Amino acid sequence: MNIQGWAEIALTLGLACLLGWPIGVYMSRVWNGERTWLDPVLKPVEGVFYRASGVDPSRSQGWLGYAGALLAFNAAGFFVLYGILRLQGMLPLNPQGFDGLNAHMAFNTAVSFVTNTNWQAYGGETTMSTLSQMLGLTVQNFLSAATGATIAAALARAFVADRGQGVGNFWADLTRTTLYVLLPLSFLLAVALAGLGVVQSLQASATANTLEGGQQTISLFPTASQLAIKQLGINGGGIFNVNSAHPLENPTPLTNLITAVSINVLGWAAFFAFGRSVLAKRDIRALAVAALILLSASGAAMYAIETQTVPSLAAAGVEANVNMEGKEVRFGVPASVAWATMTTGASNGSVNAMHASFMPLGGGLQMFLMQLGEILPGGIGSGIAVMVLMAVLAVFVAGLMVGRTPEYLGKKIEAREIQFAMVAVLVLPLAILGFAAVAAVLPAALEGLLNDGPHGLSEILYGYTSAAANNGSAFAGLTANGPWWATTQGLAMLLGRFVSAVAVLAVAGALVVKPKLAPSAGTLPTHGPLFIGLLIGVILILGGLQFFPALALGPIAEHFQMLGGVVRP
Repeated sequence: MNIQGWAEIALTLGLACLLGWPIGVYMSRVWNGERTWLDPVLKPVEGVFYRASGVDPSRSQGWLGYAGALLAFNAAGFFVLYGILRLQGMLPLNPQGFDGLNAHMAFNTAVSFVTNTNWQAYGGETTMSTLSQMLGLTVQNFLSAATGATIAAALARAFVADRGQGVGNFWADLTRTTLYVLLPLSFLLAVALAGLGVVQSLQASATANTLEGGQQTISLFPTASQLAIKQLGINGGGIFNVNSAHPLENPTPLTNLITAVSINVLGWAAFFAFGRSVLAKRDIRALAVAALILLSASGAAMYAIETQTVPSLAAAGVEANVNMEGKEVRFGVPASVAWATMTTGASNGSVNAMHASFMPLGGGLQMFLMQLGEILPGGIGSGIAVMVLMAVLAVFVAGLMVGRTPEYLGKKIEAREIQFAMVAVLVLPLAILGFAAVAAVLPAALEGLLNDGPHGLSEILYGYTSAAANNGSAFAGLTANGPWWATTQGLAMLLGRFVSAVAVLAVAGALVVKPKLAPSAGTLPTHGPLFIGLLIGVILILGGLQFFPALALGPIAEHFQMLGGVVRP
């Protein structure tokens, strides 16, 4: 550990949060249908979409209609992407000559990208054609990210409304978020990355002469354009198998910093957009502070863990004061830790180091960040939406303590909201621990493990945690392209994404019809240090009580096994 490493981690986390504020103000204007500086160019384009699809953007939908539109749109996206992947070998723009995917891999991949998970049980450069990458995966990177934003926009309107009826128009929210936010930012970032050395090509490959005098075939793809939305959309799935550790995708420390910041910037922007939209900037700023405290503490702990001497190396007399296994030597431990913290705190999943090679407690922290619900800051909109439900649970707990009906942002919190909030919170442990329990004893599942013992259990836990939390990162030892893993992880992704989304919209539907109340003398302040501490406690208790026993058998047991297995002279 040194001051330079601490500064690098702080800079990466801090830049993402700071840049999120002005973008969040702009995003709020987009959600609210206010005038933006892009209106002269994009307003006519937006109108064409509405006329072509027969959508009236001014017609507000009830929560059931909004949820139905969301589910129908994503179901259609799944079938289109599934068809592209299955028919890949017969479609154009396939200079590599790749065959179509088999049924279970096409199912897993289509679900993965539709749910914003981007889990990849395949090597991108050896499996996906240029058309599949561009028309299939990149398109879903935009649409799945925009879908998450619509959830937060609908919830924000529910808090603002005074005995209202609808929560907005899904089609308008989806169109405006894609056109006004994701496309312009992704275009600018893609141009910048291509200028900094990230490959952008429709050619299948290039041939390079090696130092030994031989030749090497290097796969080429339109990487910069997919990388931009992969990070800004908090998607994570990359062109190459090693993701952002690949030199053609992440060639320099500058591209590493830019793409790492891009992982979180729109997640934080959604926090600030929500605060402006609900006219409660201080209250939502408290949620952002709580998230940043948890994220920063996790990053600091991970940095301390990864800069300790590896016990086996110390026992062997090797001088190594940091754990460099699986790390990209161009970037070092601080950049790897900052990236791992941000990608698991958000629902991103991209990596610039191999997470399975972190120290056991470092890998356990990555799992824990995802198991908290992907709210630090999480996906675009989906992160702040679940964080608001955590705040609702926190004021409910406080209300029980003092015997008052809890309120949050001017709305009374009653049984219906708590029931749906608990559905959104409990679906994660159900999907993770339920599937993991079966996989731990099923021979067909155990065949996919590289390791046995505690690390093998960690591979199982990490796989289902990443899937259900819609993250997409992986412990590299797990071979997840078989029928069992592809199917069950796909089901976990669907549960984690859409059960939570519908539960949030149900809360919005319950709140929108209620009167907007002015704060009274008995209203719990939800913007100060006391509430921030209460919120952090609720988040940690939920995560700790649900997942600590499993983590104790996995990464924590592996930590003590590592210490006890070293024979000291």
